[in-house]
Amino acid sequence: MPLPNDEKLIALSEEILKTFESVFGPHPGFRPAHAKGVLLTGVFTPSSEAQELTRAEHITRPSTPVTVRFSNSTGVPLLPDNDANADPRGMAIRFNLGEHVHTDIVAHSANGFPATDGAEFLEFLRAVTQPDQAKVHEFVGNHPKALAFVQSITPMPASFAQERYFGLTAMKFTNKDEVSRFGRYIVVPEATEEHLSAEAAAAKDQNYLFEEIARRIASGPVRLRLDVQVAEDGDTINDATVHWPESRKVVTLGTIELIEVVADTATEQQKIIFDPIPRLDGIAPSDDPLLELRAAVYLISGRRRRSSPPTTVTTV
Repeated sequence: MPLPNDEKLIALSEEILKTFESVFGPHPGFRPAHAKGVLLTGVFTPSSEAQELTRAEHITRPSTPVTVRFSNSTGVPLLPDNDANADPRGMAIRFNLGEHVHTDIVAHSANGFPATDGAEFLEFLRAVTQPDQAKVHEFVGNHPKALAFVQSITPMPASFAQERYFGLTAMKFTNKDEVSRFGRYIVVPEATEEHLSAEAAAAKDQNYLFEEIARRIASGPVRLRLDVQVAEDGDTINDATVHWPESRKVVTLGTIELIEVVADTATEQQKIIFDPIPRLDGIAPSDDPLLELRAAVYLISGRRRRSSPPTTVTTV
């Protein structure tokens, strides 16, 4: 995956990374955001209706191996799972189509985003990381997108496997008949969604989510459903802050069945660089300006992470 040939985009990406580091500190070998995570492996099986939406390779195959990363928010590798700053949680999915051939989904547990484009996101980061909390509250209160994002963050989950995740940027899905529709990913757990009260969360261990997912998967597969909410004519498809009506059609693409935790999860997390742009036939990016920016930020930080000394921090 090459960096885009856009000097302004690269400069903005570098500024965002610098801001993350100023807030969370330098942690070589870790992600600047969602630093604390765990990798799992499993299988994706498409649904019978999925090919109506897309001809993508992992949809036309009987099954495809997947690698999934669950994570906490912030760039702090040892952030306690029950710290309020650990929300929203992250989920990234890699569909392994062949040797060095893959496509990814990057999602998080808040059904919202604080900015339409990179400049707004940088403004948000700089504002909400001020030490003066009164100014933070003032900024959020005066910026509707930021306020909607904060209000969309759910309470702490009982498990990574009992949370819902949203791919906020729209994608263009095209089927074998060249019919194209835009949609957004939603990952729905098979287990009942469950969130903790503030009191229950405070009583949890600092690694409760990572320990729980390890125990859960040791006793049997973890299953999640991959859905796509389909846009209708007139729906905004290039702004992650705009929600579509809940009445929009939802197509189930298939089921993700997670089987085990990756053995050397710290080392493998340091290596893997997820890409928010699909880059395969049958699924294309919309013209949402956040996609190219996120791809650049992930790639720049990922290359730095790979060149750092091996990490030793593990959570499971």
